[in-house]
Amino acid sequence: MKIIEKIEANYKLTEKEASLINSLLDYDMNETRLSDILDFIIEFKLDKSSVIGFLAYQMFKVEPKNADKLSLQFNKDEMSIYNGFKHLKDIRYVSKTEEAEDIRKMFLGMGNDIRVVIIKLAGILFDIKILNPPLSEGDKDFVQNVKQVFAPLAERLGLSSMKSIMEDHCFRLQDPVMYNMLISELAKQKDENAQQIQLTTYRLNKILEELGINGEIQARQKHVSSIFRKIKAKNVTLAQIYDLIAMRVLVDTVEDCYAVFGKIHAIYKPIPSRVKDYISSPKPNGYQTLHTTVIVENGRPLEIQIRTFEMHKHCEYGIAAHWIYKEKRGSTTKLDQKLSWLREIMENAQTMSPEDFVESLKTNLYTGEIFVQTPRGKVLEFPEGATVIDFAYAIHSDIGNKCIGGKVNNIMRPIFTELKNGDVVEIITSPTSKGPSRDWLNHIKTSSARSKIKAFFKVELKDENIRRGKIMFEEAAKIRNFSSSQLLEEKYIEELLFKYSMSNMDELYAAIGGGSLVAAQVVGRFIALYSKDHDLFKKKQNSVVRISTSKDGVVVDGTSGMLIRYAGCCHPVTGDDIVGYISHGSGVTIHRADCQNLKFLEEERLIGAEWEEKVSTNFIAEIKAITENITGIVSKLTMSLSEAKVSMRAFEAKEVAGQVECTIVVFVQNKKEIEKIITILNQIKGVKEAYRVN
Repeated sequence: MKIIEKIEANYKLTEKEASLINSLLDYDMNETRLSDILDFIIEFKLDKSSVIGFLAYQMFKVEPKNADKLSLQFNKDEMSIYNGFKHLKDIRYVSKTEEAEDIRKMFLGMGNDIRVVIIKLAGILFDIKILNPPLSEGDKDFVQNVKQVFAPLAERLGLSSMKSIMEDHCFRLQDPVMYNMLISELAKQKDENAQQIQLTTYRLNKILEELGINGEIQARQKHVSSIFRKIKAKNVTLAQIYDLIAMRVLVDTVEDCYAVFGKIHAIYKPIPSRVKDYISSPKPNGYQTLHTTVIVENGRPLEIQIRTFEMHKHCEYGIAAHWIYKEKRGSTTKLDQKLSWLREIMENAQTMSPEDFVESLKTNLYTGEIFVQTPRGKVLEFPEGATVIDFAYAIHSDIGNKCIGGKVNNIMRPIFTELKNGDVVEIITSPTSKGPSRDWLNHIKTSSARSKIKAFFKVELKDENIRRGKIMFEEAAKIRNFSSSQLLEEKYIEELLFKYSMSNMDELYAAIGGGSLVAAQVVGRFIALYSKDHDLFKKKQNSVVRISTSKDGVVVDGTSGMLIRYAGCCHPVTGDDIVGYISHGSGVTIHRADCQNLKFLEEERLIGAEWEEKVSTNFIAEIKAITENITGIVSKLTMSLSEAKVSMRAFEAKEVAGQVECTIVVFVQNKKEIEKIITILNQIKGVKEAYRVN
């Protein structure tokens, strides 16, 4: 069937509309792709405007000027669809740097018309269906994006069937051997499954007949990607997975759902842990269905789902079934509340960096979420565990800064109260509030609230941070037996301000007081400059240990042959300024010149030390990384170090005061390698500071 005939068979077109569509089709376009996506539009019962807007955009990619000329004939709704597509690039092969901008445009395009995104996902589904191995690098990027972004997005929009098909094709393309093996094994069970489906269908129809309920019975097989995930997650074989097939009962009303539910349990034994009621407690994307898994005649578990025809339409067609942007309703529905996340993401999109936008999006897609209302009915979405503070900052920065409490469901609650799905929250503020405290950072879940609180500290509390930072600096210097007046010589200040990209000491103090820099680390760097400049350890030409390696690999003084060992407290490496300590009967111990333990040693035993040109050995270095307490941060660190081929001896992570403190012990050849590792760590999103332990 020709495309125009397909459209005319499903839509009642005016003469003008038919002429316009024929004009749009009068260009060299990919007819197979066009036809497949039109089938999707028709199946989802999208309107004529969707068809015309989509065809116009396909023509725009071929003949932009002619498409814009034809667009003068569009009505307002058709123009909305057309412009929505023009806001989006043709998302196909995207690099990681482009990904953020493409997804941002997709969500901003949603603001014009959600139909654009639904059709866009249909195009992505077609593109992955026609892909076959071997894959180019561009193909691999595309498949990964479908798996990580577009399939979860389809699920969030309620398009569960599309999501499953996308995941099946990702599995087929990323692991073809395992995919084909599972498909082959599933084919062997086809006859047995068919017999059980036939028997269960008969018994379910008898239930409907006995109850006098109008209904429909459907059967489906578990998607192959879902089967594979279960095999991996439970470390089992295909033979040990019993819920390969499932049945579905569609009825007219919710009352019918529960009647059928009870009758099924009267004839089949249910598995208690597998009984779920998503009708009374819908999923965040609006999904409603009763689930139960029962033991059937062949002795295997079988999942049965019960839902109304209306619920089924929502499950299959998602947001496409709800034309809320065209309905003039005076009140909001539950679905309206669920869709509020679209508006929230679009409102925040313009103020976020591309990297933060994608990270935020992926977090929202993969973790649990709650929907919370303002007293006026505006719905906001948060990650599970979000508090009254998160809610306050989602309203406005000033509301968050002056928040002193909140009413949750009309009951006064503290600012650290965790919110639950469906809560109605009113924020209580005070004009005399001094603003947030640092403790708030330990009780929030949203990156938006965190960034706004930090911005407050940086701007509003600058003087306090300077004062606090100066005290912290002086205390850190005192612990090392130095006074700040000793260390704060002009040339040292100049060098370190340049290193930290700051213009004066107040900025440095403010960074320490605000938590951006660690006082002990800054002081250590001042001490290193002071020690080197003042020749603290009396390096004399005739009393200097020169470190080299013997033919047997033993570290010795290149002049006297005296044995050398390295101090475990400061782990010196080639390139460090060093000093030796003469031990009784055990040679010379080498410390870094800025080692804080030197103050406890007998000064007369200290001796100058230097590296020979060729000292080849694996040194140990200890590095600290202070990070935000976010999901996956430890994996990011270890993966980045592994990719950089860093040899790790030990890795420890622990939560301290709302953040994560990671201690990393590595093998290195010299100081430059340590600096390289620190640079890698500091570039990871979520790492506040990485530094070498002094």
